[in-house]
Amino acid sequence: MKTHNNFEERFEFAGTAKTLSLVAIVIGVVAIALGFVFGGEHVQRTYSNLLLMSYYFVCVCIAGVFFCAYQYVAQAAWSASFIRIPQAFAKVLPYASIILLLVVTAGLLQTHEVLEENGKKEMVPYLYAHWAAHGITTPGSENYDATIAGKSAFLNIPFFYSFLVIVLGAYSYFGRALANASENEDEIGGMSNYNKSFKLSAIFLTIFGFTFPIFAFGTIMSLEAHWFSTMFGWYNLAAMHVSGLAIIALTLILLMKKGYFSWVTENHLHDLGKLIFGFSIFWTYVWFSQFFLTWYANMPEESVYFYKRWEPEYKWLFWFNIVINFVAPLLLLMSRDAKRLINRMMWVCIILIAGHWLDYYLMIMPGTVESHRGFAVEEIGIFLGFAGLFTFLMLTQLSKVSSLVPKKHPFLDESLHHHI
Repeated sequence: MKTHNNFEERFEFAGTAKTLSLVAIVIGVVAIALGFVFGGEHVQRTYSNLLLMSYYFVCVCIAGVFFCAYQYVAQAAWSASFIRIPQAFAKVLPYASIILLLVVTAGLLQTHEVLEENGKKEMVPYLYAHWAAHGITTPGSENYDATIAGKSAFLNIPFFYSFLVIVLGAYSYFGRALANASENEDEIGGMSNYNKSFKLSAIFLTIFGFTFPIFAFGTIMSLEAHWFSTMFGWYNLAAMHVSGLAIIALTLILLMKKGYFSWVTENHLHDLGKLIFGFSIFWTYVWFSQFFLTWYANMPEESVYFYKRWEPEYKWLFWFNIVINFVAPLLLLMSRDAKRLINRMMWVCIILIAGHWLDYYLMIMPGTVESHRGFAVEEIGIFLGFAGLFTFLMLTQLSKVSSLVPKKHPFLDESLHHHI
């Protein structure tokens, strides 16, 4: 067992990682610009992809806060030696939240003309057209929709904006507070900061449990506002957690390959692998329950959501989604030894990161992009841009901490000697 570690080790963000992240950001900016320059349906695709990636970005950062919080509340020791990584995710959350709010704002303010089924032309916003179009909740208006009017207490722009700002602000506050308490702990020692982190985590988890499903309802499910599912929030929670765990594990593995986190062993990877495996099964359970109950009931107002996703362009992706996000981790991570193989874990994480991008793609695209479906420069370029932006911001935050290990964490010694 390794017994000699450098607890003053700092991460230096430079070289290839920094260059590649900046190149990816430039590619993303170019892809966004091309989407708007090409005009027409490309603008809609660009907005849909911006929403997809800004939502994914926010969810991964929220996953960092969530991971830290339930580790503190469970008084878990095993994760203490690499807790700086999810803390770096949490510190990026304010930036991710601002980007999501800017995308939502632009998508609501910019409108375009669409041709309705009855042949009438209508001006609607690029995002949330199902409930934010002019006159849709006004009785007597030619655009009046009684179903949407019945949901207008929730689906209205003031409430929608207020809720997003408050909930993302609260998540960002707790994420920053947990990271600051941990760093302050290294300065003064003692139990005061750990006890503070425990209390903050308990409060955060209570708020998070009630608000995250509503966040998913408003940001994603309301894109197709006539449809609803009470499972949708938990489905998004599972996707958020699995993708966040995969990126935490991938970040840790890549840094270990560069010589950092020398104190992390296959035992820590094993526990991360168990979480990834277990919550992939949970994601599948919620995915199947939401789909099966809708299919079994065969009610038109509910099955229309899946009908769209069974159109030729999406049907193979619909089934591939379950293969890549369930079958892959099931077969590749089921055995004990598989979770302890660093390269196996790395590739499973990459598969799941791509898989949950596809999961979000299927949540957003069928309800927003009516033509020119498939993959084009917008999907690839914007994905690379946000991946580069997340990498740049997260590694920048990681480079700012005085040590990659929380030297005075009360459970650090137990984490360093973690063995299962």
